[in-house]
Amino acid sequence: MAVKKQSFSDPVGANYEAIAQSASFRALIQAKKRFIVPATVFFFVFYFTLPVLTSYSKALNAPAIGPVSWAWLFAFAQFIMTWALCILYSKRAAQFDAIVEQVKQEAKEGGNA
Repeated sequence: MAVKKQSFSDPVGANYEAIAQSASFRALIQAKKRFIVPATVFFFVFYFTLPVLTSYSKALNAPAIGPVSWAWLFAFAQFIMTWALCILYSKRAAQFDAIVEQVKQEAKEGGNA
């Protein structure tokens, strides 16, 4: 029994393979990688530093402000870091959206080179 490949009609009529090969789309992917990869690495390093330091050293046990230890300040800083990364990404996403509009316009005009 032969299986027929199902084809989906594209209501927009866009050539997605050509779009994926376009210079502006590749620029979008590169711009996103340049932001997302370092931000993700920073997040994981910052996030996992607290459990590692509290489990395997006494570095964060010293008092920082009165009876509050450095561990508590580091834990609070993680909330700040998370919000800061979210805000930073939201601002960067506006730039990514501008590139997406450029890609869409090029696809509409047929200039996918």
